[in-house]
Amino acid sequence: MTSVRGVRRWVGNHLVLGAALLVLLYMITPVLVVILMSFNDPAGRLGYDFDGFTLDNWANPCGPYQLCSSLVTSVEIGVLATVLATALGTLMAFAMIRHRFTGRSAANVFVFLPMASPEIVLGSSLLALFVNAGFAGQLGFWTIFVAHVMFCLSFVVVTVKARLHGLDPALEQAAMDLYANPWQTFWRVSFPLVFPGILAAALLSFSLSFDDFIITNLNAGQTVTFPMFVWGAAQRGVPMQVNVVGTVMFLVALGLVLASGTFRRRQPG
Repeated sequence: MTSVRGVRRWVGNHLVLGAALLVLLYMITPVLVVILMSFNDPAGRLGYDFDGFTLDNWANPCGPYQLCSSLVTSVEIGVLATVLATALGTLMAFAMIRHRFTGRSAANVFVFLPMASPEIVLGSSLLALFVNAGFAGQLGFWTIFVAHVMFCLSFVVVTVKARLHGLDPALEQAAMDLYANPWQTFWRVSFPLVFPGILAAALLSFSLSFDDFIITNLNAGQTVTFPMFVWGAAQRGVPMQVNVVGTVMFLVALGLVLASGTFRRRQPG
Protein backbone atom coordinates (compact mmCIF):
# COMPACT_ATOMS: atom_id res chain seq x y z
CA MET A 1 0.00 0.00 0.00
CA THR A 2 2.83 2.35 0.86
CA SER A 3 4.52 1.73 -2.50
CA VAL A 4 1.26 2.41 -4.34
CA ARG A 5 0.85 5.70 -2.49
CA GLY A 6 4.44 6.58 -3.29
CA VAL A 7 3.89 5.92 -6.98
CA ARG A 8 0.72 8.02 -6.97
CA ARG A 9 2.50 10.83 -5.18
CA TRP A 10 5.41 10.72 -7.65
CA VAL A 11 3.02 10.72 -10.62
CA GLY A 12 1.05 13.63 -9.13
CA ASN A 13 4.21 15.63 -8.52
CA HIS A 14 5.57 15.04 -12.04
CA LEU A 15 2.33 15.00 -14.06
CA VAL A 16 2.50 18.65 -15.10
CA LEU A 17 6.19 18.37 -15.96
CA GLY A 18 5.58 15.24 -18.04
CA ALA A 19 2.69 16.88 -19.91
CA ALA A 20 4.82 19.95 -20.58
CA LEU A 21 7.66 17.81 -21.95
CA LEU A 22 5.26 15.93 -24.23
CA VAL A 23 3.84 19.19 -25.57
CA LEU A 24 7.35 20.56 -26.09
CA LEU A 25 8.36 17.39 -27.93
CA TYR A 26 5.26 17.63 -30.10
CA MET A 27 6.06 21.24 -30.98
CA ILE A 28 9.74 20.71 -31.71
CA THR A 29 9.41 17.49 -33.71
CA PRO A 30 8.82 19.30 -37.05
CA VAL A 31 11.89 21.43 -36.40
CA LEU A 32 13.98 18.34 -35.72
CA VAL A 33 12.72 16.80 -38.97
CA VAL A 34 13.76 19.93 -40.88
CA ILE A 35 17.24 19.81 -39.32
CA LEU A 36 17.56 16.11 -40.14
CA MET A 37 16.42 16.62 -43.74
CA SER A 38 19.00 19.35 -44.26
CA PHE A 39 21.58 16.52 -44.26
CA ASN A 40 19.51 14.26 -46.52
CA ASP A 41 20.75 12.90 -49.84
CA PRO A 42 17.44 11.95 -51.53
CA ALA A 43 17.32 9.21 -54.13
CA GLY A 44 14.75 11.12 -56.21
CA ARG A 45 13.34 14.60 -56.58
CA LEU A 46 9.83 13.73 -55.46
CA GLY A 47 10.80 11.54 -52.52
CA TYR A 48 11.06 12.91 -49.01
CA ASP A 49 12.61 9.93 -47.26
CA PHE A 50 15.97 10.06 -45.55
CA ASP A 51 18.04 8.06 -48.06
CA GLY A 52 21.56 9.02 -47.01
CA PHE A 53 23.71 11.47 -45.09
CA THR A 54 25.46 14.30 -46.95
CA LEU A 55 26.95 17.72 -46.32
CA ASP A 56 26.45 18.86 -49.92
CA ASN A 57 23.28 20.72 -49.02
CA TRP A 58 25.18 22.89 -46.54
CA ALA A 59 28.17 23.28 -48.86
CA ASN A 60 25.90 24.55 -51.64
CA PRO A 61 22.87 26.12 -49.88
CA CYS A 62 21.65 27.99 -52.95
CA GLY A 63 21.74 24.99 -55.27
CA PRO A 64 20.76 25.25 -58.93
CA TYR A 65 17.23 26.33 -58.05
CA GLN A 66 17.51 30.16 -57.77
CA LEU A 67 16.69 29.67 -54.12
CA CYS A 68 18.93 32.42 -52.80
CA SER A 69 17.41 35.13 -54.99
CA SER A 70 13.96 34.49 -53.52
CA LEU A 71 15.48 34.30 -50.03
CA VAL A 72 17.21 37.66 -50.48
CA THR A 73 13.94 39.17 -51.69
CA SER A 74 12.10 37.92 -48.61
CA VAL A 75 14.83 39.22 -46.29
CA GLU A 76 14.89 42.64 -47.96
CA ILE A 77 11.11 43.02 -47.80
CA GLY A 78 11.07 41.71 -44.23
CA VAL A 79 13.72 44.16 -43.02
CA LEU A 80 12.18 47.19 -44.74
CA ALA A 81 8.65 46.31 -43.63
CA THR A 82 9.86 45.66 -40.07
CA VAL A 83 11.65 49.01 -39.80
CA LEU A 84 8.71 51.05 -41.07
CA ALA A 85 6.00 49.06 -39.27
CA THR A 86 7.94 49.16 -35.98
CA ALA A 87 8.52 52.92 -36.20
CA LEU A 88 4.91 53.74 -37.09
CA GLY A 89 3.44 51.17 -34.71
CA THR A 90 5.51 52.44 -31.78
CA LEU A 91 4.36 56.02 -32.39
CA MET A 92 0.75 54.85 -32.68
CA ALA A 93 1.02 52.87 -29.44
CA PHE A 94 2.40 55.88 -27.54
CA ALA A 95 -0.36 58.08 -28.95
CA MET A 96 -3.11 55.64 -27.96
CA ILE A 97 -1.78 55.10 -24.44
CA ARG A 98 -0.44 58.51 -23.49
CA HIS A 99 -3.00 60.81 -25.18
CA ARG A 100 -6.76 61.17 -25.39
CA PHE A 101 -8.22 62.25 -28.73
CA THR A 102 -11.43 62.04 -30.71
CA GLY A 103 -11.79 58.65 -32.36
CA ARG A 104 -9.44 56.88 -29.98
CA SER A 105 -11.85 53.97 -29.44
CA ALA A 106 -12.45 53.62 -33.16
CA ALA A 107 -8.69 53.62 -33.78
CA ASN A 108 -8.28 50.73 -31.33
CA VAL A 109 -10.92 48.76 -33.22
CA PHE A 110 -9.35 49.46 -36.62
CA VAL A 111 -5.95 48.36 -35.32
CA PHE A 112 -7.36 44.92 -34.53
CA LEU A 113 -9.16 44.47 -37.87
CA PRO A 114 -6.10 43.30 -39.89
CA MET A 115 -5.33 40.76 -37.16
CA ALA A 116 -8.90 39.46 -37.04
CA SER A 117 -9.50 39.36 -40.80
CA PRO A 118 -8.60 36.26 -42.84
CA GLU A 119 -5.48 36.72 -44.95
CA ILE A 120 -7.36 35.93 -48.15
CA VAL A 121 -9.66 38.90 -47.44
CA LEU A 122 -6.74 41.23 -46.77
CA GLY A 123 -4.84 40.02 -49.80
CA SER A 124 -7.75 40.36 -52.20
CA SER A 125 -8.68 43.77 -50.77
CA LEU A 126 -5.15 45.05 -51.23
CA LEU A 127 -5.05 43.65 -54.75
CA ALA A 128 -8.28 45.50 -55.58
CA LEU A 129 -6.80 48.66 -54.08
CA PHE A 130 -3.62 48.43 -56.15
CA VAL A 131 -5.54 47.66 -59.34
CA ASN A 132 -7.97 50.56 -58.85
CA ALA A 133 -5.04 52.87 -58.06
CA GLY A 134 -3.46 52.04 -61.40
CA PHE A 135 -0.74 49.66 -60.22
CA ALA A 136 -2.09 46.57 -61.96
CA GLY A 137 0.98 46.31 -64.19
CA GLN A 138 3.42 47.26 -61.42
CA LEU A 139 2.72 44.56 -58.84
CA GLY A 140 5.98 43.39 -57.34
CA PHE A 141 8.49 44.26 -54.65
CA TRP A 142 6.94 47.52 -53.50
CA THR A 143 3.34 46.35 -53.47
CA ILE A 144 4.44 43.41 -51.32
CA PHE A 145 6.27 45.85 -49.06
CA VAL A 146 3.17 48.04 -48.62
CA ALA A 147 1.02 44.98 -47.90
CA HIS A 148 3.45 43.64 -45.30
CA VAL A 149 3.69 46.98 -43.52
CA MET A 150 -0.10 47.08 -43.36
CA PHE A 151 -0.59 43.77 -41.56
CA CYS A 152 2.60 43.99 -39.46
CA LEU A 153 1.54 47.38 -38.13
CA SER A 154 -1.30 45.91 -36.06
CA PHE A 155 0.95 43.40 -34.34
CA VAL A 156 3.48 46.12 -33.49
CA VAL A 157 0.84 48.39 -31.99
CA VAL A 158 -0.66 45.62 -29.86
CA THR A 159 2.75 44.41 -28.63
CA VAL A 160 4.08 47.87 -27.74
CA LYS A 161 0.77 48.84 -26.12
CA ALA A 162 1.01 45.79 -23.88
CA ARG A 163 4.45 46.96 -22.76
CA LEU A 164 3.25 50.53 -22.20
CA HIS A 165 0.34 49.34 -20.08
CA GLY A 166 2.89 47.93 -17.61
CA LEU A 167 4.94 51.13 -17.55
CA ASP A 168 4.33 53.35 -14.55
CA PRO A 169 3.67 56.95 -15.75
CA ALA A 170 5.12 58.18 -12.45
CA LEU A 171 8.60 57.38 -13.77
CA GLU A 172 8.19 59.86 -16.61
CA GLN A 173 6.66 62.43 -14.26
CA ALA A 174 9.60 62.01 -11.89
CA ALA A 175 12.02 62.66 -14.75
CA MET A 176 10.17 65.87 -15.63
CA ASP A 177 10.20 66.92 -11.98
CA LEU A 178 13.99 66.62 -12.19
CA TYR A 179 13.94 69.18 -15.04
CA ALA A 180 14.16 66.74 -17.94
CA ASN A 181 12.43 68.04 -21.07
CA PRO A 182 10.01 65.76 -23.00
CA TRP A 183 12.74 64.70 -25.46
CA GLN A 184 15.14 63.70 -22.67
CA THR A 185 12.35 61.95 -20.79
CA PHE A 186 11.49 59.86 -23.82
CA TRP A 187 15.02 58.78 -24.74
CA ARG A 188 16.41 58.32 -21.23
CA VAL A 189 13.36 56.93 -19.41
CA SER A 190 10.49 55.84 -21.66
CA PHE A 191 12.40 54.34 -24.57
CA PRO A 192 14.76 52.10 -22.52
CA LEU A 193 11.81 50.74 -20.53
CA VAL A 194 9.68 50.12 -23.63
CA PHE A 195 12.56 48.82 -25.78
CA PRO A 196 12.00 45.11 -24.92
CA GLY A 197 8.45 45.44 -26.25
CA ILE A 198 9.66 47.27 -29.36
CA LEU A 199 12.28 44.59 -29.99
CA ALA A 200 9.70 41.83 -29.56
CA ALA A 201 7.38 43.63 -31.98
CA ALA A 202 10.18 43.99 -34.53
CA LEU A 203 11.09 40.30 -34.34
CA LEU A 204 7.42 39.33 -34.67
CA SER A 205 7.00 41.65 -37.66
CA PHE A 206 9.99 40.18 -39.46
CA SER A 207 8.78 36.64 -38.82
CA LEU A 208 5.30 37.45 -40.14
CA SER A 209 6.67 39.19 -43.21
CA PHE A 210 9.22 36.49 -44.02
CA ASP A 211 6.64 33.74 -43.54
CA ASP A 212 3.66 35.25 -45.37
CA PHE A 213 2.38 33.51 -48.50
CA ILE A 214 -1.32 34.27 -49.12
CA ILE A 215 -1.19 38.08 -49.12
CA THR A 216 2.16 38.05 -50.89
CA ASN A 217 1.00 35.67 -53.61
CA LEU A 218 -1.96 37.91 -54.47
CA ASN A 219 0.13 41.09 -54.73
CA ALA A 220 3.52 39.83 -55.95
CA GLY A 221 3.19 40.06 -59.70
CA GLN A 222 6.35 38.45 -61.10
CA THR A 223 8.31 38.80 -57.84
CA VAL A 224 9.08 35.52 -56.09
CA THR A 225 9.61 35.42 -52.33
CA PHE A 226 10.96 32.44 -50.40
CA PRO A 227 7.53 31.04 -49.35
CA MET A 228 6.36 31.35 -52.96
CA PHE A 229 9.47 29.56 -54.15
CA VAL A 230 8.86 26.69 -51.72
CA TRP A 231 5.24 26.43 -52.85
CA GLY A 232 6.27 26.32 -56.51
CA ALA A 233 9.11 23.89 -55.87
CA ALA A 234 6.78 21.52 -54.00
CA GLN A 235 5.08 20.71 -57.29
CA ARG A 236 8.36 19.46 -58.75
CA GLY A 237 10.11 18.24 -55.63
CA VAL A 238 11.34 20.42 -52.76
CA PRO A 239 15.15 20.81 -52.79
CA MET A 240 16.87 19.82 -49.58
CA GLN A 241 18.48 23.27 -49.44
CA VAL A 242 15.11 24.57 -48.23
CA ASN A 243 15.70 22.65 -45.01
CA VAL A 244 19.12 24.28 -44.70
CA VAL A 245 17.48 27.71 -44.81
CA GLY A 246 14.87 26.60 -42.28
CA THR A 247 17.56 25.27 -39.95
CA VAL A 248 19.57 28.49 -40.18
CA MET A 249 16.49 30.60 -39.45
CA PHE A 250 15.69 28.42 -36.43
CA LEU A 251 19.24 28.69 -35.10
CA VAL A 252 19.27 32.46 -35.56
CA ALA A 253 15.95 32.80 -33.70
CA LEU A 254 17.19 30.50 -30.94
CA GLY A 255 20.40 32.51 -30.67
CA LEU A 256 18.47 35.76 -30.32
CA VAL A 257 16.29 34.31 -27.57
CA LEU A 258 19.29 32.96 -25.66
CA ALA A 259 21.20 36.24 -26.08
CA SER A 260 18.19 38.20 -24.83
CA GLY A 261 17.85 35.94 -21.80
CA THR A 262 21.56 36.22 -21.00
CA PHE A 263 21.42 40.01 -21.32
CA ARG A 264 18.47 40.25 -18.96
CA ARG A 265 20.13 38.07 -16.33
CA ARG A 266 23.22 40.26 -16.40
CA GLN A 267 21.23 43.46 -15.93
CA PRO A 268 21.66 44.91 -12.44
CA GLY A 269 18.60 44.80 -10.23
